[in-house]
Amino acid sequence: MENGRPMLERFTNRMHARSAALLVSLDTRLDRILIYWLLASGLIATARLSFSAPVLPIASFATFFSYMLLIVAPFASTLLALRWFADGDRQPQPSIRLASFGKWHQLTLSQAKRHRLYGTSGIMVSLLVGMMLNVPMRVLEYLVAIPPLPTATPPWLSALHFAMTFDAVLFSSLYMIAFVAALRRAPLFPRLLVAIWLCDLAMQLTTAHLVMGTGSVPGGVADALQTILSGNIKKVLISMALWLPYLLLSTRVNVTYRHRIPA
Repeated sequence: MENGRPMLERFTNRMHARSAALLVSLDTRLDRILIYWLLASGLIATARLSFSAPVLPIASFATFFSYMLLIVAPFASTLLALRWFADGDRQPQPSIRLASFGKWHQLTLSQAKRHRLYGTSGIMVSLLVGMMLNVPMRVLEYLVAIPPLPTATPPWLSALHFAMTFDAVLFSSLYMIAFVAALRRAPLFPRLLVAIWLCDLAMQLTTAHLVMGTGSVPGGVADALQTILSGNIKKVLISMALWLPYLLLSTRVNVTYRHRIPA
């Protein structure tokens, strides 16, 4: 056991150093990441339209507009969030505590910053990376699942296109806002992420109700839609099951975002 302790400490220190280095890269290279996003997503959207050209020689304006929103919305929301949370760590604590489990000792901001667990390194980096990667994954799923619209579309396809576009644009933007809030150590972050998860779940159910309410949905499309929406629900539930206990009970999260330590 004595021989194993130094090895465990070295492994822990190595993992902490790597997470800290990744955190610095995310913070200092965020502007470069956003530029890469514009270039890569623009090329992928153009390729999607090009591959559909033999089948849909004239894509509707709604397709071009939706693709533009998919590319620009996460970029714009990130820039706005960087302004909103520029002084995130100095923003006031919420007046009402929702995470009231356990006994805690409140700290001032300066006391919290001196604590060894203050900051977004460690396991928090995995959550940050997960929120960021959720954006390209959601956009890629949209581009694969939703074909470019022709100029004339049946009601069910118009409803499906609107609902899925709204979902992809809204939540790719919201997850990037939550990412910046976490990165800037804004006290709002934990409840913001939980609210996004709950809205994400509600959106999947709303989409199914909206599309199926139009009637005349082909059976194959209905089955594919159910698979996509149920998959999205499962991903959100898995994220909540993995991260909600951490957001509530982690000392790092409580020190960083709630400025408190276990009593």
